[in-house]
Amino acid sequence: MHLNQLETGILFRNEKPHVKSAHAYFPSVAVLPDGTLIGTYVLGEAFEAANLQVHWSRSQDQGQTWEYQGQLNPQTTDRVTSTFGRLAATPDGELVANLIRYDRSAHPDEGLSNPKTLGLVPAKLLLMRSRDQKTTWSEPELIRAPLVGPEFEMCCPITVLNDGRWLWPTSTWRDWDGNLPNGNRMVALVSKDQGATWPEYLDIMHSADDQLIFWESKVIEFPDGRLLAVAWCYDEGANTDRPNHYAFSDNGGVTWSAPASTQISGQTLTPCLLDDGSLLCVYRRLDQPGLWVCHSQLNEQGEWSNLNQWPLWGHQSLQGSTVTGENMSANFAALKFGAPHIARLPDGSLFITFWCYEQNVSLIRWFRFRTD
Repeated sequence: MHLNQLETGILFRNEKPHVKSAHAYFPSVAVLPDGTLIGTYVLGEAFEAANLQVHWSRSQDQGQTWEYQGQLNPQTTDRVTSTFGRLAATPDGELVANLIRYDRSAHPDEGLSNPKTLGLVPAKLLLMRSRDQKTTWSEPELIRAPLVGPEFEMCCPITVLNDGRWLWPTSTWRDWDGNLPNGNRMVALVSKDQGATWPEYLDIMHSADDQLIFWESKVIEFPDGRLLAVAWCYDEGANTDRPNHYAFSDNGGVTWSAPASTQISGQTLTPCLLDDGSLLCVYRRLDQPGLWVCHSQLNEQGEWSNLNQWPLWGHQSLQGSTVTGENMSANFAALKFGAPHIARLPDGSLFITFWCYEQNVSLIRWFRFRTD
């Protein structure tokens, strides 16, 4: 396979960093039936700033230029909160933003996670919709999770399955004091009524000794109905990253294969299913610098193999952009790029977005290309 017609540009960048601090992180892009692209991202003073909120932009020319639309979620007035989110478009063109709102009131001068326990500040799951596709958004709907996290990770947009179910992939996470009653689990919340209720969940990845954490999880569906889940795998007992892991299900998510290595040394792996049934994966690589693309395939027996890899961004001069020390809270704070998202444009090309620091400002960069 080859990558052709490689183009790149900026979805959002603070144009006056000498006047105000505004860094952008965690993008996602939804494609509307008329070809309009809607992009969301988190905007704030720093990577874990208390004023991080979800903002959005629109493109009418396949991502070449973007028009900033403002903050997507309403501001809270009774407490200090930061909001993270992702965006998806349903088959009928409705825009759905799944959000997590973190309450920073008790720890306004701390990051999102407790360095002593790796626990998160308190959080609520929310959903916002735009049925007119371009202009107005509903008020946030509170989502009641069907299991105790007690907190949850914000990692990817909602996946709409062919049978009409909505999946919200996420991972359980400790609370600030370190409580984790259901262990480290990658799960997917399930809605059968277009997001109105989420009474069920799929139990996708966990380890027998509960030492593996599965972060930045995603779920995609094959045409035959098989489901593939991928995740960044962190070995908490050994204080080290393992290769990205995957699991698959051939019964709609009722059961899953045991988590297994993709042999891709990286984090924040994002897969895209290609027309020939193979996979294009984008990830933050660990054994070499930068954001990379890997062409992979999964056979009928569920065995993963990797074919070719290409550097996409930052592979030449990226010292200090990742840290792999023993304290994961400190590692998170040191990150300088990641969280790729892949959208398929109407002409069949792939549109990849991710956040990265360039000239000391975190921005949202995109790449657009075809595969053959």
